[in-house]
Amino acid sequence: MSKVPPGPTAGFLVWRLANKWRVAVDRALAPLGLTHAQYVLVASLHGMGRTGERPSQRQLADHTGLEALYVSKLARSLESAGLVERARDPRDPRAVRLALTEEGRAAARRAVGVVQDLLEQLLEPLGGRDGARTAAFTEELGTLLDVPLTPSAPETTGTTAGPTTQGATP
Repeated sequence: MSKVPPGPTAGFLVWRLANKWRVAVDRALAPLGLTHAQYVLVASLHGMGRTGERPSQRQLADHTGLEALYVSKLARSLESAGLVERARDPRDPRAVRLALTEEGRAAARRAVGVVQDLLEQLLEPLGGRDGARTAAFTEELGTLLDVPLTPSAPETTGTTAGPTTQGATP
């Protein structure tokens, strides 16, 4: 019989923190007309564009960790809003390259400022964005993100159990 640790598991806390962050970013960006997912694309394109990159949708999916199909959907939505340009890659007709429009660059600058202020609030208990605890926390998160995960098939026991704060991870 497995022993359930007292209190919430690390997986549960990561899930809760991710949800808290997503909701906070969605609320903070709503006045700018962006969702958190759209922000991830716009901010990534902003950073990549400053170095002259014009990534493909696939490269942007790999960069953000989002599914390629979702990146395509978000890019079309951002194109309709006038923030992103989508163009076929002349070297690979299957690939679509993305770049921010002038309006997209302005929106990205505003959104990045909003999210950076929010990040400062989140990280204040760890000493702020430049604190030693924040640097260690960021390194630990990077370590966890670098671990490849292969989901195992669930055992079929005939019962269904939902996640709890005690032992299950979402």
